Amino acid sequence: MSAHANHYKPNLRDTLFNLFEFLNIGSTSLGKKPFGELDEATARQTLESYKQICVDQLAPSFSAGDHQPPVLDPKTGAVTLPEDLKKSFHAYFDNGLNQLELPTHLGGVGAPPSLAWGAFEMVLGANPALGFYFLGNLLPRIIDGTATESQKALYCQRMIERRWGGTMVLTEPDAGSDVGSARAKAKLVKDDVWEIEGVKRFITNGDFDAVENIVHLVLARPEGAGAGTKGLSMFIVPKFWVNPDGSLGERNGVFCTNLEKKMGLKSSTTCEMTFGDGKPARGLLVGNVHEGIKQMFHVIEHARMAVGLKSAATLSTAYLNALAYAKERVQGPDLMNARDKNAKKVSIIRHADVRRMLMLQKSHAEGMRAMILFAASLQDEVEILGGHQDDRAEASNALNDLMLPLIKGYCSEKVFELLSVSLQTLGGSGYLQDYPHEQYIRDQKIDTLYEGTTHIQALDLLLRKLAKDGGATLQGLLGRIRATIESNEGGEALAKERAALNEALTNVEMAFGHLLEKLGESLYHAGLQGNRLLFGLAELVIGWLLIRHAAVASAKRAGATGDDAAFYDGKIASAQFFAHEVLPNLAMLPKFVAASQLGLMQLADEAF
Repeated sequence: MSAHANHYKPNLRDTLFNLFEFLNIGSTSLGKKPFGELDEATARQTLESYKQICVDQLAPSFSAGDHQPPVLDPKTGAVTLPEDLKKSFHAYFDNGLNQLELPTHLGGVGAPPSLAWGAFEMVLGANPALGFYFLGNLLPRIIDGTATESQKALYCQRMIERRWGGTMVLTEPDAGSDVGSARAKAKLVKDDVWEIEGVKRFITNGDFDAVENIVHLVLARPEGAGAGTKGLSMFIVPKFWVNPDGSLGERNGVFCTNLEKKMGLKSSTTCEMTFGDGKPARGLLVGNVHEGIKQMFHVIEHARMAVGLKSAATLSTAYLNALAYAKERVQGPDLMNARDKNAKKVSIIRHADVRRMLMLQKSHAEGMRAMILFAASLQDEVEILGGHQDDRAEASNALNDLMLPLIKGYCSEKVFELLSVSLQTLGGSGYLQDYPHEQYIRDQKIDTLYEGTTHIQALDLLLRKLAKDGGATLQGLLGRIRATIESNEGGEALAKERAALNEALTNVEMAFGHLLEKLGESLYHAGLQGNRLLFGLAELVIGWLLIRHAAVASAKRAGATGDDAAFYDGKIASAQFFAHEVLPNLAMLPKFVAASQLGLMQLADEAF
């Protein structure tokens, strides 16, 4: 049993607020085609069930792999997981949690993305490493949308019913983030069967013994293909070959040849995978077409959303653990009575700096959840409007694409900073393994690195997402924020907060304007200032959403009592704190961008 078996503290109340009181998915998404027939009452009950299972059956193995990491047998390439982790893995499927996100035609519930992501937050909060073992549940959806009919028939239902694992295989030892430099080769055998040869690195869950088979989606370069990412194709490469009748055949030539020893997230096996060394690694060309990077981006985008959500989920439970400690820990008198030697000692939640630290965590945790579920609601819209290829969904699809680097880049960086604040709330106790915070920090740090480092997210925002339509999608987003400011949303009670949002909007607009001017001088300015712009835009969006949340909470507060009244008061307080403690920092953003200099790029390497 894990040392932190009871570590996880979910915030389902805030998720329910986002989904049903703010986004109102009961009317906008549930029951709409192509989704299943869930109504709001059933959706709420589903989330309650998720919560209980995550707390009782997934969280207990949270630190199992941290104390007893997975073990690689170098002779066979087999990786053995701790028993507690395997027990939690199967509990996910035994309780049918995997059914929620699957479409109805694959035997699933067909929940809209907003509901599925809201539920998956609890999985990632309870046991973040475990969450990524469930990539095998996503891959049938990817194969279903990109593969040939025979490939779908061979893999989709079997992967779901037999709980096969799944990976995304891009990175190579020498290429790193430069996917286009990949050297893994593919040689045609016949029809859609190819042989893959090469070494891939940092492959999450490349091998583990909780499943009978693992399906790798591999990027490799066919013989004669061009350079760069456009020359890459995607292949279905199973650990055990799947025969035409669906039975498992011989062991395929793909093996885990090294298991990385890591700072954290030790329960997740991070593998070096070798293809075709002494034994052919057979794979199927997905869709029998050479569109590898386009196909793989369906997985990459899902993974980036999941990484941002993982960070936000960790901050949320870290905050709630810190809050519980602050309410129980008695230390010193109230500051107003500090000179009175006989003054009563108080719980540390009564101390001003502790309250500041708690609200810093609370406002950001709620703001990140708001940003993620707002993006998820856009994904609902895309599906309802006909999917990614339908012109009617173009605007919603573009805005969702714009949100993804904010979610992955900002959440992963900011949460690492805020987890330090969360640990600090516990004082010296936070540094001990008696509490989960030190593992939270180690397990979360990877989020800034994998699925595209923070600056890759910034460049994606500036050079892909904004450049693609000349900034039209960004202007549309900023227009939504301006509409909130001008509509008097929240009334007089939130007038100061809307004013702070208006000032932040002006500063962000100025910063992007300055960047356009600077780019006329050198593209290096995008590299030097990109992270700042990504963070600034993310904080603007979070401030906007928190103020809109506060407007809803303010309207409902009048008739609320008990826990609901306290919850709505907390929502209003989060917005007020963020508006007056975080948004004013954006005043520096346009100044930094306007003053951007190229001296760093002109400095000799030796000077560093």
